[in-house]
Amino acid sequence: MPRFSPTTPDAVVDLVVDRIAALEGRCVVAVDGADAASPITLADKVSGRLRASGRAAAVISLHGWVRPASLRLEYGHEDELSYRTVWFDYDGLRREVLESVRRHGRWLPAIWDERTDRSARVSMVDASENQVILVAGPMLLGRGLEFDLTVAATLTERTASRLTPENQRWTVPALTTHAAQSEPADIEVKMDHPDRPALLVER
Repeated sequence: MPRFSPTTPDAVVDLVVDRIAALEGRCVVAVDGADAASPITLADKVSGRLRASGRAAAVISLHGWVRPASLRLEYGHEDELSYRTVWFDYDGLRREVLESVRRHGRWLPAIWDERTDRSARVSMVDASENQVILVAGPMLLGRGLEFDLTVAATLTERTASRLTPENQRWTVPALTTHAAQSEPADIEVKMDHPDRPALLVER
Protein backbone atom coordinates (compact mmCIF):
# COMPACT_ATOMS: atom_id res chain seq x y z
CA MET A 1 0.00 0.00 0.00
CA PRO A 2 1.40 3.46 -0.87
CA ARG A 3 2.94 5.34 2.05
CA PHE A 4 2.93 9.13 2.22
CA SER A 5 4.93 11.42 4.47
CA PRO A 6 3.63 14.84 5.59
CA THR A 7 5.64 17.77 4.29
CA THR A 8 5.30 21.48 3.56
CA PRO A 9 4.68 23.44 0.34
CA ASP A 10 8.18 24.94 0.52
CA ALA A 11 9.74 21.51 1.01
CA VAL A 12 7.97 20.24 -2.11
CA VAL A 13 9.38 23.14 -4.13
CA ASP A 14 12.84 22.50 -2.66
CA LEU A 15 12.67 18.83 -3.64
CA VAL A 16 11.66 19.56 -7.23
CA VAL A 17 14.31 22.28 -7.57
CA ASP A 18 16.99 19.93 -6.21
CA ARG A 19 16.01 17.21 -8.67
CA ILE A 20 16.11 19.68 -11.55
CA ALA A 21 19.49 21.01 -10.40
CA ALA A 22 20.90 17.52 -11.02
CA LEU A 23 19.82 17.71 -14.68
CA GLU A 24 22.36 19.26 -17.02
CA GLY A 25 21.59 21.39 -20.06
CA ARG A 26 18.12 21.98 -21.42
CA CYS A 27 15.35 19.96 -19.82
CA VAL A 28 11.57 19.71 -19.85
CA VAL A 29 9.69 18.88 -16.66
CA ALA A 30 6.08 17.73 -16.34
CA VAL A 31 3.98 19.01 -13.46
CA ASP A 32 0.96 16.80 -13.93
CA GLY A 33 -2.28 17.46 -12.15
CA ALA A 34 -5.94 18.34 -12.44
CA ASP A 35 -6.62 22.06 -12.45
CA ALA A 36 -8.04 21.64 -8.94
CA ALA A 37 -4.59 20.50 -7.74
CA SER A 38 -3.07 23.79 -8.97
CA PRO A 39 -0.14 22.37 -10.97
CA ILE A 40 0.48 25.82 -12.48
CA THR A 41 0.99 27.28 -9.00
CA LEU A 42 3.57 24.64 -8.16
CA ALA A 43 5.32 25.09 -11.50
CA ASP A 44 5.41 28.87 -11.03
CA LYS A 45 7.01 28.50 -7.59
CA VAL A 46 9.64 26.11 -8.90
CA SER A 47 10.32 28.36 -11.87
CA GLY A 48 10.73 31.37 -9.63
CA ARG A 49 13.17 29.54 -7.39
CA LEU A 50 15.20 28.39 -10.37
CA ARG A 51 15.40 31.87 -11.85
CA ALA A 52 16.48 33.26 -8.49
CA SER A 53 19.36 30.78 -8.53
CA GLY A 54 20.42 31.95 -11.98
CA ARG A 55 18.92 29.22 -14.17
CA ALA A 56 16.59 30.09 -17.04
CA ALA A 57 13.11 28.71 -16.40
CA ALA A 58 9.66 29.12 -17.94
CA VAL A 59 6.20 27.65 -17.38
CA ILE A 60 3.88 26.37 -20.10
CA SER A 61 0.21 25.82 -19.31
CA LEU A 62 -1.35 22.85 -21.04
CA HIS A 63 -4.43 25.03 -21.53
CA GLY A 64 -2.41 26.82 -24.19
CA TRP A 65 -2.35 23.51 -26.04
CA VAL A 66 -6.05 22.76 -26.34
CA ARG A 67 -7.42 21.72 -29.71
CA PRO A 68 -9.97 23.92 -31.50
CA ALA A 69 -13.48 23.72 -30.09
CA SER A 70 -14.72 22.09 -33.30
CA LEU A 71 -12.56 19.06 -32.44
CA ARG A 72 -12.70 18.88 -28.67
CA LEU A 73 -16.46 19.50 -28.49
CA GLU A 74 -17.43 17.31 -31.44
CA TYR A 75 -19.27 14.90 -29.14
CA GLY A 76 -20.64 17.51 -26.76
CA HIS A 77 -19.39 19.72 -23.98
CA GLU A 78 -19.16 16.95 -21.36
CA ASP A 79 -17.82 13.90 -23.15
CA GLU A 80 -15.30 12.16 -20.89
CA LEU A 81 -13.61 10.17 -23.66
CA SER A 82 -13.06 13.31 -25.71
CA TYR A 83 -11.55 15.02 -22.69
CA ARG A 84 -9.07 12.19 -22.25
CA THR A 85 -8.19 11.68 -25.89
CA VAL A 86 -8.67 14.79 -28.06
CA TRP A 87 -9.08 17.79 -25.76
CA PHE A 88 -5.37 18.65 -25.56
CA ASP A 89 -2.79 18.64 -28.36
CA TYR A 90 -0.14 16.41 -26.79
CA ASP A 91 1.41 15.66 -30.19
CA GLY A 92 1.84 19.37 -30.82
CA LEU A 93 3.39 19.77 -27.39
CA ARG A 94 5.85 17.00 -28.18
CA ARG A 95 6.78 18.50 -31.52
CA GLU A 96 6.93 22.20 -30.64
CA VAL A 97 8.31 22.00 -27.11
CA LEU A 98 10.03 18.75 -26.14
CA GLU A 99 11.57 17.93 -29.51
CA SER A 100 12.10 21.50 -30.64
CA VAL A 101 13.98 22.65 -27.55
CA ARG A 102 16.28 19.63 -27.74
CA ARG A 103 16.91 19.64 -31.48
CA HIS A 104 16.67 23.30 -32.37
CA GLY A 105 17.16 25.20 -29.12
CA ARG A 106 13.78 26.93 -29.26
CA TRP A 107 10.23 26.28 -28.12
CA LEU A 108 6.65 27.49 -28.56
CA PRO A 109 4.84 28.77 -25.43
CA ALA A 110 1.31 28.03 -26.71
CA ILE A 111 -0.52 26.98 -29.83
CA TRP A 112 -4.21 27.83 -29.22
CA ASP A 113 -6.13 30.41 -27.21
CA GLU A 114 -8.79 28.50 -25.31
CA ARG A 115 -10.79 31.65 -24.50
CA THR A 116 -11.05 33.06 -28.03
CA ASP A 117 -10.78 29.69 -29.80
CA ARG A 118 -8.17 31.06 -32.17
CA SER A 119 -4.49 30.59 -32.81
CA ALA A 120 -2.38 31.80 -29.91
CA ARG A 121 -0.26 33.78 -32.38
CA VAL A 122 2.92 33.62 -30.33
CA SER A 123 6.46 33.28 -31.62
CA MET A 124 9.08 30.66 -30.92
CA VAL A 125 11.34 31.45 -27.96
CA ASP A 126 15.08 30.82 -28.00
CA ALA A 127 16.25 28.53 -25.21
CA SER A 128 19.37 29.16 -23.17
CA GLU A 129 21.92 26.38 -22.76
CA ASN A 130 20.54 25.51 -19.32
CA GLN A 131 16.86 26.21 -20.06
CA VAL A 132 14.22 24.53 -17.90
CA ILE A 133 10.67 24.36 -19.22
CA LEU A 134 7.94 23.27 -16.81
CA VAL A 135 4.78 22.02 -18.51
CA ALA A 136 1.83 22.10 -16.13
CA GLY A 137 -1.62 20.62 -16.61
CA PRO A 138 -3.78 17.50 -16.59
CA MET A 139 -3.05 14.04 -17.96
CA LEU A 140 0.54 14.66 -19.06
CA LEU A 141 1.69 11.24 -17.91
CA GLY A 142 0.92 8.18 -19.98
CA ARG A 143 1.30 10.03 -23.31
CA GLY A 144 4.74 8.78 -24.27
CA LEU A 145 6.15 12.26 -23.76
CA GLU A 146 9.85 12.09 -22.92
CA PHE A 147 10.10 14.43 -19.97
CA ASP A 148 13.37 14.68 -18.05
CA LEU A 149 11.50 14.72 -14.75
CA THR A 150 7.85 14.12 -13.88
CA VAL A 151 5.98 15.52 -10.90
CA ALA A 152 2.38 14.54 -10.10
CA ALA A 153 0.14 16.71 -7.93
CA THR A 154 -2.63 14.28 -7.02
CA LEU A 155 -6.04 14.47 -5.38
CA THR A 156 -8.52 11.88 -4.22
CA GLU A 157 -11.57 11.76 -6.46
CA ARG A 158 -13.70 13.11 -3.62
CA THR A 159 -11.43 16.11 -3.09
CA ALA A 160 -11.14 16.74 -6.83
CA SER A 161 -14.93 16.84 -7.08
CA ARG A 162 -15.16 19.27 -4.17
CA LEU A 163 -12.50 21.64 -5.52
CA THR A 164 -13.56 21.54 -9.16
CA PRO A 165 -16.14 24.13 -10.30
CA GLU A 166 -19.57 22.57 -10.77
CA ASN A 167 -19.59 23.10 -14.54
CA GLN A 168 -16.32 21.16 -14.84
CA ARG A 169 -16.97 18.27 -12.47
CA TRP A 170 -17.75 15.99 -15.40
CA THR A 171 -13.97 15.94 -16.02
CA VAL A 172 -13.17 14.29 -12.67
CA PRO A 173 -14.02 10.68 -13.67
CA ALA A 174 -11.94 11.13 -16.84
CA LEU A 175 -8.99 12.39 -14.81
CA THR A 176 -9.33 9.51 -12.35
CA THR A 177 -9.49 6.93 -15.13
CA HIS A 178 -6.44 8.35 -16.88
CA ALA A 179 -4.39 8.51 -13.67
CA ALA A 180 -5.16 4.85 -12.94
CA GLN A 181 -3.84 3.87 -16.37
CA SER A 182 -0.68 6.02 -16.35
CA GLU A 183 2.84 5.27 -15.20
CA PRO A 184 3.93 6.67 -11.84
CA ALA A 185 5.67 10.04 -11.64
CA ASP A 186 9.21 10.52 -10.39
CA ILE A 187 7.78 12.67 -7.60
CA GLU A 188 4.21 12.35 -6.38
CA VAL A 189 2.65 14.82 -3.97
CA LYS A 190 -0.84 14.44 -2.57
CA MET A 191 -2.48 17.87 -2.60
CA ASP A 192 -5.81 17.24 -0.87
CA HIS A 193 -4.72 19.84 1.68
CA PRO A 194 -2.53 22.34 -0.22
CA ASP A 195 -1.08 23.81 2.97
CA ARG A 196 -0.25 20.29 4.24
CA PRO A 197 0.88 18.24 1.22
CA ALA A 198 2.10 14.67 1.56
CA LEU A 199 5.00 13.17 -0.37
CA LEU A 200 4.84 9.61 -1.67
CA VAL A 201 7.79 7.77 -0.13
CA GLU A 202 6.87 4.15 -0.88
CA ARG A 203 4.62 2.62 -3.54
